[in-house]
Amino acid sequence: MNRPPQVGTILVDTTAERLGEFRGLAGPYWSLRPVCGGAEWDAEPEHVRPANPAERMHAETARCNARSRGEVL
Repeated sequence: MNRPPQVGTILVDTTAERLGEFRGLAGPYWSLRPVCGGAEWDAEPEHVRPANPAERMHAETARCNARSRGEVL
């Protein structure tokens, strides 16, 4: 990915194999946040790829389940 994606895009940080939602720029890094809430982390753009359809569906289902349990997101 050359340019930053839209805020809210679900991405994979390949250094940690972690899904995150793009939140914005933090200097040269991309700020990602776990889909179901939690602390943001900074990832190097060259180690980030778009989530595939199965990864996106898994993340969106997990978010819906967390909301249904009343968890803070």
